[in-house]
Amino acid sequence: MAPQELHDDGKHKEAPTSTCTPPGSNSNPSGAVHPTTSSPPSDASGHRPAAANPFPLVLKFEEVVYKVKVGQHLIRNDSCSANHLARKSILPETNGDGVPGGGSEGEQKEVRAKLADAYARHIAPAVKLDICSSETASAGIRRGASARVEWTAGWCAQFSVLLRRGLKERRHESFNKLRIFQVLSVAFLAGLLWWRTPAAHLQDRTALIFFFSVFWGFFPLYNAVFVFPLERPMLLKERSSGMYRLSSYFAARTAADLPMELGLPTAFVLILYWMGGLDPRPASFLLSLLVVLYSVLVAQSLGLAIGAVLMDVKQGTTLASVVTMVFLIAGGYYVQHIPPFIGWLKWLNYSFYCYRLLLGIQFRDGGGVYDCGGGALCPVADFPAIKAVGLNNHWVDVCVMALLLVGYRVVAYLALDRLQPR
Repeated sequence: MAPQELHDDGKHKEAPTSTCTPPGSNSNPSGAVHPTTSSPPSDASGHRPAAANPFPLVLKFEEVVYKVKVGQHLIRNDSCSANHLARKSILPETNGDGVPGGGSEGEQKEVRAKLADAYARHIAPAVKLDICSSETASAGIRRGASARVEWTAGWCAQFSVLLRRGLKERRHESFNKLRIFQVLSVAFLAGLLWWRTPAAHLQDRTALIFFFSVFWGFFPLYNAVFVFPLERPMLLKERSSGMYRLSSYFAARTAADLPMELGLPTAFVLILYWMGGLDPRPASFLLSLLVVLYSVLVAQSLGLAIGAVLMDVKQGTTLASVVTMVFLIAGGYYVQHIPPFIGWLKWLNYSFYCYRLLLGIQFRDGGGVYDCGGGALCPVADFPAIKAVGLNNHWVDVCVMALLLVGYRVVAYLALDRLQPR
């Protein structure tokens, strides 16, 4: 019995002729059935029955079907599907009053079974197909995201833009008044303490040289620990939008740090070197300056590696403090006879190599002789603080520091590459 459309004013109106094609026809080869609810049948007089919702099982067909398979999704109201169901004898027959012909529990169970069977035969394949297609699309999106990104600008263009941005940002950070005051005040106070140290005071001169290696071996390390943890949100956001390569960012960051991080060490050496009364020959001064700047770059590389691996300022500063204390003790000045089982720490300590290079520059060719007491003259190379470190193998020290410089920066780059955009 085809459903009829009723209006709220109670007037009877003939139902429109159905233009739906049965599921078995050629227009719908899959035979998919879209069962929906329909208005209850009218009585002989053309009026709606007084009883409200006489057959709740059919009216709640959407909940019965879709709660079984796909949750709370509801099916659209489609009178055509209801006609199809009626033709396939899924819906129970009704009498002239619109009341179901049978309302026993057995008949209701039979209706439920027919509905479930109809869903399994007609609707479930389409639902499974939709789920599979959505999963395939998601996998394709993930594979596309992991594929190589087509950059809108070349590597050199990215490097140039990032370098200019880095110079503009870093100049205010590196040359702020507080940091300049900190470095210059330490240089002047240290110069006053080591004022014109005589060449005969080997202990004071070696202490001054060790101070060079320690101060500029640890000061850049602490500053570099903060770099990548503070820039992490910006880096993830810009990389997720495909703005630039990680290699161009890292290279620009390294290049921008050179003029910013090497200016203050140069001023420090200019002040303290001449106030301390070290070797006045220009070659010795220039070589000492280059060694200090070399040590600054290695220390900064270690700080960048610590910050990139941990990506936490508190954890990074804690680890940096432990590293600096160990390197300070094992630097060759405080402990001159390190036990063999822990002596390997000295060879990982870049401040140790910087200290030995500076000693070799100040005391080249053996360093002459000094008064070792009782009017006797002893070679400078036999002085305990110098003998424990040595005055040879300078090129080995340079190569080892180069390996540490490159190795620390490779670790930092790999740690940054691990931070994939979310």
